[in-house]
Amino acid sequence: MDKSIATSPNFVLHVHQETEIRATAPVVFESILDQAGPGMTLQDGTPMPLRLEAWPGGRWYRDLGNNTGHLWGHVQVIKPPTLLELYGPMFMSYAAISHVQYRVTEKGNVSVLALTHRAIGEISPEHREGVTRGWNKLLANIKARAQR
Repeated sequence: MDKSIATSPNFVLHVHQETEIRATAPVVFESILDQAGPGMTLQDGTPMPLRLEAWPGGRWYRDLGNNTGHLWGHVQVIKPPTLLELYGPMFMSYAAISHVQYRVTEKGNVSVLALTHRAIGEISPEHREGVTRGWNKLLANIKARAQR
C-alpha cells in the first residue's frame, strides 16, 4: 500500500521578500520587535497593537482585554540583532500553521531585512491574495521606523 501523501499547492504558501534599510542591524531588529508588538497597524493605518514576549517560547498575541484575544504564535528562535522566527496560526483563525522568519544582515552601510513566510493548511483565498501586500506594508513600516 502506498503511504505517500500529495499536498495540493492550494494548501501551501511561500512568501519571500527583502528590503535594504539604511540602519544598523540592532536598530532594524528593534524596529521589527516594535512592528510585531505595539507598533502593529492594519493596512489602513488603524492601530492593532500586539504583544510579543521576546524570548524563546514567548507568546505573540493580540490582547483585547478581559482575558480575550487571539494567539498569533510563539517565538521559535530569537538571536538579536540578526534573527527572529515565529510559528503559529498568525492571522489565520482556521486549520493552518505558519512559520515567519526575519533575518537581518549588514552589508556595508545598509542592513538587508529578509522576510520569509511559509504556511500550510486550508489557506483562504483572501489571505493568499492579501498576504504579499500585507508583508510589503509591514516591511515598509519597519524600514521607515528604522531610518528615522
